[in-house]
Amino acid sequence: MAFENLRNRIAIAGIGYTPQGKVEGRTAVSFHIEAVKNAIEDAGIGKEEVDALLLYRHFDAIGGDYDVTAFTVAEQLGIRPQILSQETYCTRSWLLYSIGLLESGICKYIVLSYGDNARSARRSFVKEIKGGKAADELAAYGDLSTMAKYAMLARRAQHIFGTGPDVWKEIAIAQRRWAELNPIAAMRHKPLNEDGYYGADIVAEPLRLLDATPNSDGGRAIVLTTAERAKERNLHPLVTIRGFGSANQPLSPFRLCAEDTDSAAARAGRQAFEMAGITKEDIDACELYDCFTYTVEATLRDYGFFQAGEEKEFLRKERLGPGGEFPVNTSGGMLSEAYFMGLTPVSEGVMQLMGRCGARQLGVHPGTKYPRFIMCSDNGGVFQSHASLILERME
Repeated sequence: MAFENLRNRIAIAGIGYTPQGKVEGRTAVSFHIEAVKNAIEDAGIGKEEVDALLLYRHFDAIGGDYDVTAFTVAEQLGIRPQILSQETYCTRSWLLYSIGLLESGICKYIVLSYGDNARSARRSFVKEIKGGKAADELAAYGDLSTMAKYAMLARRAQHIFGTGPDVWKEIAIAQRRWAELNPIAAMRHKPLNEDGYYGADIVAEPLRLLDATPNSDGGRAIVLTTAERAKERNLHPLVTIRGFGSANQPLSPFRLCAEDTDSAAARAGRQAFEMAGITKEDIDACELYDCFTYTVEATLRDYGFFQAGEEKEFLRKERLGPGGEFPVNTSGGMLSEAYFMGLTPVSEGVMQLMGRCGARQLGVHPGTKYPRFIMCSDNGGVFQSHASLILERME
């Protein structure tokens, strides 16, 4: 089958939400279960129709919680899917895995789920020094966390492209403005201006606290099926995957270069555009993996929405925020809505195309138009793995 023949064959038919933010007294498993239940109900299917249950990511249990496995979630849901899977690392294989299972006919309905009690149980991505000993030899260079690894690339981008906090604040403020329109966003009632951004502590130079995504309690799930089956259900406007791409850059973070024009994101983006048969001018909005503000900058540059050196002109809050001509992360993103990794941007893209976003709905909010094409990203590791989707609202 030719690559372009996969165009618009796969649909995302349902989205499952849970309470999110700080939700004390809940286990990670409980968020998975609630998200999956809500997603399959949203898709209009019965739980017995779920052929595959994919857990987005495995984390070590915290706060006295039980370890989360796909077996546990399936058991608690009372389902017996043919396929159970769970990523241990950030390889972002769920997209190709799902498409392969659906196209081969092995599965009819696939549920992808994320759940965590990260905020209330205080999950940390910092390799803390314990007992006077560092976790590994990278501590000698100040590399104690995921944020430190991203900070190295952000610093290089400052040197190469002339970007920096005056650009990243625009991203942070724009997304916070979107969050103010989202009733379930964690930062809805916390407006942000330039003074607030610059007043935030520097955590891993040059990145400030507000350049980083806070942890969230909660869950999110999506249902994938063929476009034909989703159309038969006819519960929501049909949203399909017009094009997709997936690529990896198996290099240690300190070997990556911000100026690499063949990064995992650049390759995945090119694949998605080629398959979709459209160009960047056709994209109405982007929902991007925004673990850090710099990740948004890097992804948009790698996708070709602006050229190196145009960061300050392109990345303005007036362009990216509510009413702007190029909306980005309209739920508030992981920075200001909730941290459910790649399911935060993908679910928002689907909801926007279905027309279910209330006051922040594109085409309803003043100065915006109803979208046809939305580009979503899923970033793994430290720019080492990348999945790109171009979603289309079918008439």
